[in-house]
Amino acid sequence: MSGSHSHSHDDGHQHDGEGHGHSHAPPANDTIFAVGTLLNAGFVVVEVIYGLASHSLALLSDAGHNLSDVFGLLIAWGAMKMSRSKPTMRRTYGLRRSSILAALSNAIILLIAVGGITWEAIGRFGHPETVAGGTVMWVAGAGVVINAATALLFMAGRKHDLNVRGAFIHMAADAGVSLGVVLIGLAITFTGLHWLDPAVSILIGLVIVWTTWGLLRESVNLAMDAVPEGIDPVAVKTFLRGQEGVEDVHDLHIWGMSTTESALTVHLVMPQPPENGCFLHDITHELEEHFGISHVTVQIEHGDMDCHQAPEHVV
Repeated sequence: MSGSHSHSHDDGHQHDGEGHGHSHAPPANDTIFAVGTLLNAGFVVVEVIYGLASHSLALLSDAGHNLSDVFGLLIAWGAMKMSRSKPTMRRTYGLRRSSILAALSNAIILLIAVGGITWEAIGRFGHPETVAGGTVMWVAGAGVVINAATALLFMAGRKHDLNVRGAFIHMAADAGVSLGVVLIGLAITFTGLHWLDPAVSILIGLVIVWTTWGLLRESVNLAMDAVPEGIDPVAVKTFLRGQEGVEDVHDLHIWGMSTTESALTVHLVMPQPPENGCFLHDITHELEEHFGISHVTVQIEHGDMDCHQAPEHVV
C-alpha cells in the first residue's frame, strides 16, 4: 500500500529452471550438442591436414570458421546447462541470461573469424599459390554432409530458442559454404585459375556476415532488455487495456530472461477493485498462452493519486 493506492501483485505461473515459455518444440539436449561438437571437431582436423597439404586457403579458412563453430557449440551447450540452474537469493533469475550472452558471443566470434579470413585472402591475391582442386573438392564435400547433418540436429529447436538458432545458423551456413568450396575446387581443376581460391574465401566471409547479422542484432537487443522478437508490445498493451474494469495501462516492461523465457511487469489502473477473484490468474494465463510471456507481475492501482511511473519517459 502506498498513499491512497491499493496495489495487487501476482507473479503468474513461473516455470522452473527448465521451462521454455511458449515453446512447443523439443529442446536441444546434451546428446545433440555432444554429437554436433564431435562431428565438427573431427572435421576441423581433417580440413587443416588437407588444407596444408593442398595449399588451399579456402579449406584452411573454412577450417578456421568450423573451429569457431566448435567453440560456439561448446558455449551454447554450456549456456543451455547454466540456464537450467535454480534461482538463489543473490541471482533471483538463476543463470538464465547466460543463453543470451552465449548467442551474442557466438555472433561476435563469427565476425572476428570473418575479419581474419578476409585479411588473409587479400594477401593471397598478390601471392597466389597452386591449389590441388581435387583434394579441395573431396574434403569440402565431406563438409557438406557433416555440416548439413549437424544443422538438422538443431532444426527442431531453432524457432523458439535464439541460442539454438545460433548453432543452427552456423551449421547451415557451413553446409552452404562447403558446397561453394566444392564448386570452386571443380572450377580450379578445369580452368587452372588459382585466384579463385582467395576470391571464394572472401565470398565465404560475406556469407557468414549475412547469416550472422540477424543473430547479432537479436542477441544485442535481448542483452539490452528490448522486447523479444515475436512479441508485439502494442498487441500486449491492447490486450491489457481491453480487460474488464481497466481504465489505463502504464509502466509496461517486457524483456527476455533468457533466449526462451520472457517476463512482463505492468501497472493496471482500475477505478474499482476487480470483481473476478481469478482476474490476475486469468491475465497471466492469457499472456503466456497468446504471447509466450511466462513470468508476469501485475500491479493494480485504484484511487485518486497519480503514479509517478505513469509518464512514458519514466522507467
